[in-house]
Amino acid sequence: MTETAATRQPVLVLMGVSGCGKSTVAAILAGQLGWDFAEGDDMHPDENVEKMHAGHALTDEDRWPWLETVDSWIVEHALAGLPGLVTCSALKKSYRDVLRGENVIFVHLSGSRELIERRMASRHGHYMPTSLLDSQFATLEPLTEDEVGIVVDVAGNPAQHAAEITARLHLEPGIGSTSRDAPEPGANSAAGAGRPVTSAKSSP
Repeated sequence: MTETAATRQPVLVLMGVSGCGKSTVAAILAGQLGWDFAEGDDMHPDENVEKMHAGHALTDEDRWPWLETVDSWIVEHALAGLPGLVTCSALKKSYRDVLRGENVIFVHLSGSRELIERRMASRHGHYMPTSLLDSQFATLEPLTEDEVGIVVDVAGNPAQHAAEITARLHLEPGIGSTSRDAPEPGANSAAGAGRPVTSAKSSP
């Protein structure tokens, strides 16, 4: 894959199988950088959540509408010229093709199945059961040489991972809704920027 520092601060897609630490690392980065942060899991339609909670793997047909919703968030920030962080498993290259765009960088949080399984078993309140981990690893397609992104080994702790990402991509703090001094913490800085929020891409 291509590792590059963006000419302006990017939108990062933190990707990887469930349990790799996407949300934790993204939250740390959002707090340090003051960037907008969105949970891709929260963008799943109810039927997807119910399906996963029941222990059934999603099909490509289940994922396309969800990926388009995630992409709309990315496009919104790109059009507004704002950096951001969004979590999304983005397991297949074809899924990442939906999200790919100028100034978008993928950050693959990668770890062994054994490590991820231990972490999944210790977390509570998430709808993704450990039983679906095998299907996630089977679906996972690592970043290829023609994709813009980096791979981060998650054997360490989340703070170390966040520091590595910041250093490798030369990230800088910016004005964003997650910063402590923001007038509306948690709001979307790109919302109401005066530009339409649509994706220029279509599902494969």
